[in-house]
Amino acid sequence: MSNAKLKSRTFRRIKVKTPGGKTNTHFRRRKPSKAICATCRKTLLGVPQGLPMQVAKLPKTARRPERPYGGVLCSACTRKVLQQRARAAP
Repeated sequence: MSNAKLKSRTFRRIKVKTPGGKTNTHFRRRKPSKAICATCRKTLLGVPQGLPMQVAKLPKTARRPERPYGGVLCSACTRKVLQQRARAAP
C-alpha cells in the first residue's frame, strides 16, 4: 500500500533504475514556477525560484528587488504605475 501523501500530484514521480536492475519510483517535490509580473505576465528578474523553505533561508534583500512593487511588478510596469500616480496627484 502506498503512502497516502504520495497519491496526490504534489510530488512528481521519477523513475530510477537501481543497481539490481529494478525500476523504483522516487517522489520529489515539484519546483515552483517563476514569479511573473501582475500586469504584463513577464517573468520577474531578481526574484529567486525555489521551494519556500529554500527562499526563507535567503536574506530579505535577496528575495525581491528593493523598490516599490518589488517582486510584484516588473521594472517597466513599475515605471508606468509611478508615472500615472504622479500625474494623477493633485
